[in-house]
Amino acid sequence: MHIAYLLTGGNLGDREATLAKAKDLIALNCGPILSESPLYETEAWGIEDQELFLNQALKIRTELSAPLLLEEILRIEKQLGRVRQIKYGPRKIDIDILFFDHEVIHEPGLTVPHPHLQTRRFALQCLFDIAPGLVHPLFDKTITRLLAECTDPLKVYKLG
Repeated sequence: MHIAYLLTGGNLGDREATLAKAKDLIALNCGPILSESPLYETEAWGIEDQELFLNQALKIRTELSAPLLLEEILRIEKQLGRVRQIKYGPRKIDIDILFFDHEVIHEPGLTVPHPHLQTRRFALQCLFDIAPGLVHPLFDKTITRLLAECTDPLKVYKLG
């Protein structure tokens, strides 16, 4: 069994409904969700002139290897209407693997830990809520410390 941390997000359509459906499909096809962050509304990263995103971090237990988990995630994204057109552009759903156990993976199409995690406040904030003491295997820093050191100026708002 493996523990994986995922980040779901999207800024098109009914964002809350899409993230809820993604969570259901992840639980069904990847493994049980052990914990989840609140939903956060976040400014867009990369191409900033677009609608606000909703994001949520999930901790799951899975029997899938990291490459098989990625395959399943890509299937879920496609099932939910993900169309890859513009890098960092608007999208209905995005699901990223942030961590997989404490592994460091560099394979074509799969890099774990997520290579930009430490520079993205929205991802760190979501992850902080479910795993503040989790240690990044490359930087040997907790999520709490990475969030405190993050210089990303984009705003992150907790829903509710």
